[in-house]
Amino acid sequence: MENPSVMTVSQNRVKRERKSSLWRQVFQRLFKKKIALFGLGFLIFIFLFSFIGPFLSPYTTAGVDTSNIKQPPSSAHWLGTDSLGRDVLTRLMLAGRISLTVGLGAMVMSVTIGALLGTLAGFYKGIVDQIVMRTADILMTLPGLPLLFIMAAVMSEWKVPAEQRLYIVMLMLSLVGWPGLARLVRSQILSLREREFIQATEALGLRDRRKLLNHLLPNTVPLLIVAGTLSVGSAILSESVLSYFGLGVVPPTASWGNMINAANSLIDFQKRPWLWIPPGVAIFLTVISINLLGDGLRDAIDPNMKRR
Repeated sequence: MENPSVMTVSQNRVKRERKSSLWRQVFQRLFKKKIALFGLGFLIFIFLFSFIGPFLSPYTTAGVDTSNIKQPPSSAHWLGTDSLGRDVLTRLMLAGRISLTVGLGAMVMSVTIGALLGTLAGFYKGIVDQIVMRTADILMTLPGLPLLFIMAAVMSEWKVPAEQRLYIVMLMLSLVGWPGLARLVRSQILSLREREFIQATEALGLRDRRKLLNHLLPNTVPLLIVAGTLSVGSAILSESVLSYFGLGVVPPTASWGNMINAANSLIDFQKRPWLWIPPGVAIFLTVISINLLGDGLRDAIDPNMKRR
């Protein structure tokens, strides 16, 4: 008779091999999608550009030069200078750090909140489900952008310091973004609860914590990856809109949104396109690349979700 410990080791090895083969198939399907790879490649470039580029720049963000105010692109300043004589290219790199950090931070918080509440609502049902879903319904019925404007206006009225606004903007975006994800996770959990392996855990008398952490949540990871990837682009756009109207990240901290807001006159829009076109193009290409990668991940993780 075979030793039970040997059987356990072999079963764990089979599980690991099965998981690795599944992820290998996902990456193989993803690498066949050239558009998704283009999005991934551009995102890698924009991360290197934003987080490593400033170290290679000879200019500093605080370097005010009144003799070079609003100068056009040249060999010294490839994208020109702004209203304080600062190098626009360097500002664009530093602004990318803020915008990407806000997008990723808001995504992590919204995914965490949405996954936790959606899992609890789908697993326990009853009063827990009613409280979570009714709260999500109320938030989803409210228009997201005006709600963000109201919260940002309150933050401005309270005179929140500029260095703390970054974290508050991430928190605001996560509060607006979690309801949709919670509904997706809840529906997935309700479906998983009827599967045979969950019924087997109930027959074995496993604790709820083990059911949730070891069996239910791991099966929602593909959904969380896709939804989280797509929510980054939405968070970057929302942050840019808030910063453009002066309600998000404010100077001297640079973001793509408040860089566009710096070109706040008709003359700047007509005569000085280097002030607003670079951050606008950066927002556009970054959000498009994130959406392309998210679509590719969705199709690679679950081919049945392909749009017809």
